[in-house]
Amino acid sequence: MAYWKKQLPNPPYYAVIFISTRSNELEGYAEMDELTLRLATESEGFIGYESIKSGNQGIFISYWENEEAIERWKHHPVHLEAKQKGFTLWYEKFISQVCLVQSSREHLLQGK
Repeated sequence: MAYWKKQLPNPPYYAVIFISTRSNELEGYAEMDELTLRLATESEGFIGYESIKSGNQGIFISYWENEEAIERWKHHPVHLEAKQKGFTLWYEKFISQVCLVQSSREHLLQGK
């Protein structure tokens, strides 16, 4: 699944990569996931996201114009609440990485 608020700008920009394994304790997870996704897409500096899920594993990559936008989102009250529930309830493990994108090329292949 992917969503783009606007086209990717020319580098540099940032990618936040979130790789997770969800637990079996998912009460409230879907609602919070929907809310945080909506709020992130409305945030200043947000560019777009890509995600994939398979079973209880997932990769979510969000794209941001700059580090300041990432920091604002990192400290958003709803995002802080979601992270706390992630630590205590929803995830068995996860890794979050902030990466500077210095080069980006898109290839659209015919017939694939």
